[in-house]
Amino acid sequence: QVQLVESGGGLAQAGGSLRVSCAFSGRTFSAYAMGWFRQAPGKERDVVAAISWNGGNTYYTDSVKGRFTISRDNAKNTVYLQMNSLKPEDTAVYYCAAVRGALRLLKNEYEYWGQGTQVTVSS
Repeated sequence: QVQLVESGGGLAQAGGSLRVSCAFSGRTFSAYAMGWFRQAPGKERDVVAAISWNGGNTYYTDSVKGRFTISRDNAKNTVYLQMNSLKPEDTAVYYCAAVRGALRLLKNEYEYWGQGTQVTVSS
């Protein structure tokens, strides 16, 4: 059974930076594509970024392009989301998710989810 544990959320000022991490265990990490999703109060959980098993392919939603970077370290079984130039509208609970095989963009395609970490950006 795959387990995902996020860390690194918190409070930042607009224009600041945060990095969230997700530790993967229970299966072979390199067999899984990974995604970061976020959910603000009263809104749907949407994809923020996704990365293929070897990091060769990445996806970013338009609102974070040029500001966020997804990366993974297969030796450490960890995926990261570096968030720069943060905006108040980035405030949400951030979730990492795993799916075996190819990179996916739809939340319903992901098999495993972390518990989420709160990111709050003040103006």
